[in-house]
Amino acid sequence: MTTELSPLEFKSATLYAIRVVLQLADTKELILALKKRMADAGAFFENEPVVIDAMRVDDVIDWAALLEAFKKHKLPVIGVVAQGDNLIQAQACGLTPVDLSAAPARHASDTQTAASVAEPVTASLPTPAASEENSINEPAVSANTNGDAANDAASQRADSVPTSAASAAPTMVIKGPLRSGQRVYARSSDLIVMGVVSRGAEVIADGNIHIYGPLRGKAMAGARGDAAARIFTTGFDAELVAIAGIYRVVDTKLSAELHQKPVVIQLEKDALHINALGQ
Repeated sequence: MTTELSPLEFKSATLYAIRVVLQLADTKELILALKKRMADAGAFFENEPVVIDAMRVDDVIDWAALLEAFKKHKLPVIGVVAQGDNLIQAQACGLTPVDLSAAPARHASDTQTAASVAEPVTASLPTPAASEENSINEPAVSANTNGDAANDAASQRADSVPTSAASAAPTMVIKGPLRSGQRVYARSSDLIVMGVVSRGAEVIADGNIHIYGPLRGKAMAGARGDAAARIFTTGFDAELVAIAGIYRVVDTKLSAELHQKPVVIQLEKDALHINALGQ
């Protein structure tokens, strides 16, 4: 029996993209702001897919000029979130409307002692080893990767609060190290890295990120907009950190209290705060 080979196949994939939120319609001002941001970030965002969010803008944008500016900065725009005339004009320039479903609202709880919340361990978590399959040039690794069916299921998020452990996305645990050029994305879950995140490596999670080792690359928590997400590391020496799209390029020498020390990074009033762990 001969099986005919199909010329093409449809498979699910997870794509990490930068969401650029426009606050006004003045195209010249937007282009200047883009130039400044890219100068601050260096080459960190070059060639990263971009989705432009124009939902906060009522006046019509000069989309052709704006897209040309993104192209000059090596930022490929793959989609748009807009409405009304802005959506029509963006589509006329070749952009595809996308639906960026926000992460469920999650509020950080008050700090509690370990003894008050600890429960007996009943099962061990999976610990997949980091591999070259997680390279920056490939689709980001999902926390629910187990073939195409698992990826499809991961995209269906329940509106109600899970009532059992089986209905919650498992924490993704990576046994490092993560080398330059590798990227790991924990979709719909927290991420734990047991090892070093080297310069040029990226770790991304929709929830919190815990790194038990030096963080020397990039870490982006709350990737789908969870402002309550946090980043923890036992050795802070990062290139870039971000929470819910608010990022900070670490291009200046840190204080002795923070450099290569255990820290927690969190978002407060739209500003990133880096504090020594335990304070």
